[in-house]
Amino acid sequence: MHHNEGGLNVGAILLSFLLGSIVGAGLALLVAPQTGTETRRRIKDFAEDVTDRAHGYMEQAKTKVSQSIDKGKEILEAQKSAVTAAFEAGKEAYEREVHK
Repeated sequence: MHHNEGGLNVGAILLSFLLGSIVGAGLALLVAPQTGTETRRRIKDFAEDVTDRAHGYMEQAKTKVSQSIDKGKEILEAQKSAVTAAFEAGKEAYEREVHK
């Protein structure tokens, strides 16, 4: 992830924002004027929604990490091929020079 000047990465900032939102929403549920049964139902619904969203974010993160790993492997393989080709070319040039 990209680091900003303060040393925090984007993921940490987004996680902080998400956690702050969760805490704020939870507090709003607890202080709202309603019956205990209604409060418990709303907290349960809210918790289920947060859980579903968290699973969605985790799946997105897994997909992005997997894509990044695959891209890294492609780049590494391309670099490996280029280095191997350069080594073979140098080896052939050396052998031609030695056998002159």
